Amino acid sequence: MDLLFSDAGMTRLAEAAQPGLLCAFDFDGTLSPIVPVPEQARLPDEVRERLLELSRYAPVAIITGRSLQDIRQRLGFSPDFLVGNHGIEGVPGWDFHAAHLEMMCREWLAQLSVAIREIDPGIGLEDKRYSLSLHFRHARDPDRAAARLGAILEELAPRPRIVTGKYVFNLVAPDAHHKGHALEQLVKASKARRAVYIGDDVTDEDVFCLPRESLLSIRVECHPDSAAEFYLPHFQDVLPALEQLAQKLCDSGARNWLQAADSVT
Repeated sequence: MDLLFSDAGMTRLAEAAQPGLLCAFDFDGTLSPIVPVPEQARLPDEVRERLLELSRYAPVAIITGRSLQDIRQRLGFSPDFLVGNHGIEGVPGWDFHAAHLEMMCREWLAQLSVAIREIDPGIGLEDKRYSLSLHFRHARDPDRAAARLGAILEELAPRPRIVTGKYVFNLVAPDAHHKGHALEQLVKASKARRAVYIGDDVTDEDVFCLPRESLLSIRVECHPDSAAEFYLPHFQDVLPALEQLAQKLCDSGARNWLQAADSVT
């Protein structure tokens, strides 16, 4: 993984920033800083301004672990694509899968509601309708809480796919779509020729693992086990990366073809 702000990274960014690019982003830790309480997260004004500028030149997608109901109130603008629940909600053509996933989450919720309170009152259970998240950042002993939660999750029926994050276990159905599937479908739906994706967490590795021929993958903070092609040292570096991306797209003569089509119709 190389630094995006290197000669190699800037060359790669210029190659990707051409007409036909889809620009996709994670939310927490990427567009918005990590906060102690998830409900406090908001899109910073300066990031929103850069995304609006970027959307003049290319379609913008946000693919988040949050539910669509949750994320909409935190943005202050409407991207071309908004995908929630790690790729389950908001992808064109995937609505048929939702009822099955919701039923599975209801079964897990019934099994977990009492059990987690007995572990530690600081554990938060977030019901996202099509997935669940167990937050243990505020547990008295987060390491002990994580170990005990892990043991309980092993006993759930039906067995979920556990996606770890920063002090969180995300529970999704084994056959649920993930962020990588979602990005591939958005590329098809938008008829994009290539994509760039910026993320910061384990859940974004499903995108980073996609073939690099038509994807520029960028991780916030370097990690030795990440499959991302490039990295940004800190969250604060996302803003100049957005500026560079918008400028290179502008220089290439790119235009957001989805917005152009809407204005014609």
